Amino acid sequence: MNALDTLRAAGNAEKAAEMVAYHKQTREIIGLANPQIDTFVKGWRAELSLDDRLALAAELWQSDVFEARIAAAKLLVQARISPDDGVWTLISSWVPELDSWAIADHVSTAAAKRIVALPARLDEVEAWTHSKHMWSRRAALVATLPWAKLNHLTPAQNKSRERILGWAARYVDDQDWFMQKAVSWWLRDLSKHDPARTTAFLTKHGERMKPFARKNAAKYLS
Repeated sequence: MNALDTLRAAGNAEKAAEMVAYHKQTREIIGLANPQIDTFVKGWRAELSLDDRLALAAELWQSDVFEARIAAAKLLVQARISPDDGVWTLISSWVPELDSWAIADHVSTAAAKRIVALPARLDEVEAWTHSKHMWSRRAALVATLPWAKLNHLTPAQNKSRERILGWAARYVDDQDWFMQKAVSWWLRDLSKHDPARTTAFLTKHGERMKPFARKNAAKYLS
């Protein structure tokens, strides 16, 4: 069986129906839990070269099956890949096609590894922040969450953090729930490492955020 057939063979129709309702999907859903997808991905990662993994990830993504797209992203979550230009090109090509928070979060996790590996890619990510496509704008924050979690920043890391916070400041006027949630997620994570900077952001911009987002952002502030 090919990879997609392998996923389908493990599916559960009852679970698929529940997932269609929960994730509000019109694409095919097989009915697999994340741990099941992880098991398949782990096996493929162990067996395949990087080039073969890239080919498989592209194939799974093109199937437009819900779990296959998640598996495609999971195949490319790896801290150290050299060279990784092909991986970054494939991941970033998926961003304009994002349309579901679950798929978007897995793609953003894969993207985060590549951005951390080469922070100069923040220049490309900044272009996402100006996209008319909401999920691209959201991905810019979710994929840069590692900068919210840093302690003892270098000057370059601090500059990048401030740059991303600048994106978040522009986003507070976007009333889309997912955008407000992304801003609050970034600030909530930041508050665990730099509460003063989080407080300063909320003091300046908090009144323009939706109440739920403000509350979530300040969750760990005393």
